[in-house]
Order: sequence, then structure tokens, then C-alpha cells
Amino acid sequence: MKRRDKTNYYLDLADVVSKRGTCLRRNFGAVIVKNDEVISTGYVGAPRGRKNCSDLGVCVRQKMQIPRGERYELCRSVHAEANAIISASRDKMIGSTLYLSGREAETNEYVRNACCCSMCKRMVINAGIERVIVRDDDTSYRVIDVSEWIGDDESLQGTFGY
Repeated sequence: MKRRDKTNYYLDLADVVSKRGTCLRRNFGAVIVKNDEVISTGYVGAPRGRKNCSDLGVCVRQKMQIPRGERYELCRSVHAEANAIISASRDKMIGSTLYLSGREAETNEYVRNACCCSMCKRMVINAGIERVIVRDDDTSYRVIDVSEWIGDDESLQGTFGY
């Protein structure tokens, strides 16, 4: 048996973490790694103590037909990246890598062209995370240098989506 490469190993972990997600649209898992040590993990879900969309059986954004990447203030959930960042200390995140894997809730297919939303991008930048690696399929992924998000500030153009 061929050994799994390290990047896909961490993306596999993120994919397993995503299975705890409670979103009715898309479930993401995030794993923050530094020096080959897992610092923290996070998945999509309502804040502690609040009911999840999967418990309620309804997604407000879906009900209102809000497109992907817009109006996240209406979402009940905390994103996977945010939950992973909340669970880690900043000194451990500086220079780290965040691995992100997302699946469509209805089909279980990988989310196409997945990326951090604009709110999560800001948190990733402030956390000191250096790279984000996003899964595209079982073996393919994209590597994003977080410094590009600083220079390419989509909020200045008022761009929606991701």
C-alpha cells in the first residue's frame, strides 16, 4: 500500500472533522497544523448551547434563497475556520497552515471552488496563519498564500461571494 502524502493526510483529517457539521447546505472541516502538529480543529455548527440548523430542519439562508458567499450574518452557524481559530492560541497559529475540506450536504460531493469567506479570511489573517490549503477532490488541492489576501482586499471592491 502506498503511503498517503502529508498534505492529503491533513486534508483527510479536515474531511473527517467536517462530518460533525450541522449545516443543511455545506459542511466544512478545518485543521490548523504547525510543525507537523495539529493545533486545533473546527467544523460548521451553531454556537454552543444554541440549536443547529440540522436540529431545526431549516436553513434561513436557504429558505431566503441567498447565494453562496453572501449575507453570512443571517447564518446560525460558526464557520469551520472560525471554530478552529477560536480553539487555538495565537502564538501557536503564527506561521501555521489551515487545511480546509468542504462537502455539499445533499450530495456529499466536495464543494467546488471552495475558499474561506471574507469574514473568515479576516480571521485567518489576524490569527497569523501563513497558508490555507483547500481540497478540490480526493487528491487535488489548492495552496493559498494568506499574504495574497492582504494585498488583494476584496472588501475594497465590494465583491461578494468567494
